Amino acid sequence: MSSRGVKDPLQGDFPEVIEEYLEHGVMKCIAFNRRGTLLAAGCSDGSCVIWDFETRGIAKELRDKDCVAAITSVCWSKYGHRILVSSADKSLTLWDVVKGEKIARTTLPQTPLQARLHPGSSTPSICLACPFSSAPMIVDMVTGNTTVLPVSLSDTGNGVVPPSRNKFSDGSAPFSPTAACFNKYGDLVYVGNSKGEILIIDHKNVQICGIVPIPGNAVIKNIVFSRNGQYLLTNSNDRTIRIYENLLPLKGGLKFLEESNHAGDEEDAFEKLKAVGSRCLALFREFQDSITKVHWKAPCFSGDGEWVVGGSASKGEHKIYIWDRAGHLVKILEGPKEALIDLAWHPVHPIVVSVSLTGLVYIWAKDYTENWSAFAPDFKELEENEEYVEREDEFDLMPETEKVKESDVNEDEEIDIVAVEKDSAFSDSDMSQGEICFLPADPSPDVPEPQDKFVGSTSKQGDSNQSASALSEEAGQSGRLTSHISTPLEAMDNSAAEDNGGTSSRRKRRSSELV
Repeated sequence: MSSRGVKDPLQGDFPEVIEEYLEHGVMKCIAFNRRGTLLAAGCSDGSCVIWDFETRGIAKELRDKDCVAAITSVCWSKYGHRILVSSADKSLTLWDVVKGEKIARTTLPQTPLQARLHPGSSTPSICLACPFSSAPMIVDMVTGNTTVLPVSLSDTGNGVVPPSRNKFSDGSAPFSPTAACFNKYGDLVYVGNSKGEILIIDHKNVQICGIVPIPGNAVIKNIVFSRNGQYLLTNSNDRTIRIYENLLPLKGGLKFLEESNHAGDEEDAFEKLKAVGSRCLALFREFQDSITKVHWKAPCFSGDGEWVVGGSASKGEHKIYIWDRAGHLVKILEGPKEALIDLAWHPVHPIVVSVSLTGLVYIWAKDYTENWSAFAPDFKELEENEEYVEREDEFDLMPETEKVKESDVNEDEEIDIVAVEKDSAFSDSDMSQGEICFLPADPSPDVPEPQDKFVGSTSKQGDSNQSASALSEEAGQSGRLTSHISTPLEAMDNSAAEDNGGTSSRRKRRSSELV
């Protein structure tokens, strides 16, 4: 069922219950590949695990002997050939997915909280890194060169913050972590700064092309584009998620901005950039919980851009809020009493994957009811028993009614089981690039499992009506942290206190499937 054309928001294509969970060490962050067939997870011991999402088994584990610190982010290249991993030891590592080999590794002056590969290349070596206490920067993984991006108009073009009287213990100036992301084709970078402004930057020329002020001027914590590049999402300190419509053409946006800047007659530079910004982004919707006023964690779009999802940043809560793009809250998913630190929506299916503070990855899916007519089109469900009179030839080997029918299928025709049909959801894909969708699974020995216990999973609807949902299992492990970590840096600092020595990996289905 498609979410388009659905009148009742409660009948939409979004997840409802925890279907199962994945466990391998202590996972910190996750990212789907472009087709949603592979799921990469960064762990607290510095390794990156790639799960086959169809079989829910581990396909590959990327481990760098030089990196033992917690992973802060993972990012796939467009066609799945490469993975970029950022770590708490200030390093960026680029991996070859198929070979499992390290392509390049570089170390930044500050810990990168997030790193994103350039989306316009099939084998990218350029990435955008967002360090904890410095401005975002463009990094060339091959040469190691870095280009610091400006974070405000007052910058001199090198992204350096003016000197301040208040300094950290090491003498460096204080700096709020700045969110940034590429647009769909990577010719522009959108930066959300601590002044509540979205800067549209030509990263090749290190030039601010436009400015869009956020209502209230609150600090921007997250900024991300929808899959189709038509909408931009921001998450601010004022507990509000905002959706902006992208008014620039998807291709050639930089050229459009260059023409707009030359055409402007405003004398004041800031007003000129604001005028350009107003022609780039238009505020579309705002989302917030007006009752609890919670902060949001890892907000993002669904694969088709029809839904917006955000996790609650409250302590000890694993709540996921889902809105439709019109602004209606349609679902609140409640998981175990474990803080949520990351989440991702599957690119194709109505599936949400969330990471808890204990390092487990929960898979949320729709609670489908069995429909036997899907397997036998002539099957009809009966509300009560009916007397049935069989036909005389119903159980004959060759019924008279079917003798006259002739099949028009050419049984000698060879069936192509190798070629992949082009999916309309990936209209910009170039199949000549040899996109990687699956990896051969690495066999691993079975390990004894501790006694399982059940964890209740509930789902709330927008009208606050409680509805029962399936139970999911949670592995009982000792030594787990229960305190909430509100920032990625705190997660990195506390990773040593967590159980990162466990190497067992397994998945659990919900209890109804085990009976």
